[in-house]
Amino acid sequence: MFLKAFYEDRDGFAAISAERASRFAKEVAHDFNPLHDVDAKRFCVPGDLLFALALEKYGLSRHMHFVFSGMVGHGVLLDFPDTDAGEIEVKDNQGKAYLQIERSGGLSRDSALIESFTRDYVAFSGQNFPYVLVPLLEKENVMFSLTRPLVIYESMTLSFDHLDFQQASVEMMEPKMEVNGKRASAYLHFRIKAGENSVGAGFKKLAISIQGGYESGPMQAFVEEYLARKNDYLGNLPVP
Repeated sequence: MFLKAFYEDRDGFAAISAERASRFAKEVAHDFNPLHDVDAKRFCVPGDLLFALALEKYGLSRHMHFVFSGMVGHGVLLDFPDTDAGEIEVKDNQGKAYLQIERSGGLSRDSALIESFTRDYVAFSGQNFPYVLVPLLEKENVMFSLTRPLVIYESMTLSFDHLDFQQASVEMMEPKMEVNGKRASAYLHFRIKAGENSVGAGFKKLAISIQGGYESGPMQAFVEEYLARKNDYLGNLPVP
């Protein structure tokens, strides 16, 4: 599968370097969250890469719930246990947990289906900032720190009506945000489609550290700098 370029099998563990994780974030998800920069002080592997690795390992079940409980740093050795259980915990070689997975219902191991869904979901997920989050922040009149933005992928839920299709895509639905003091939770709902037919739905939950009320000018400048960095990086990629 296409993920082989983004991790290394090391004595049965999945090891993800900062360089590979950052390249996945930028080139596959088009996600330029500073936390995924190679030189970030608080660098972490993107949750979307952990999610993609889980689907590669365990297949696609009709009902799946993922909880991200820790930030994976450079070179952490992750154990994706070989199991058919309905509840799975991904830990490092020291026993620290990073990802919990619950699954039930039918199972597909169709590699073409899993790759098409993974690629489309990750592309959808990577576009959450600025196109979805900024309007939500403005609507709720809240702001994250522009010098140290902290937006964490907390969980994701999938539910399929069936798995009898070969390709799947993701379509945004109405997002929501709940604010509680200096914390906010964003719920990014989506519909899953096979062609023109709806075959399921899900949502991604983000935890956001809030710092004051919304400021249009500074946020616009932050977004413009973010998009310029993104466009400069993608514009300099070699043509495949």
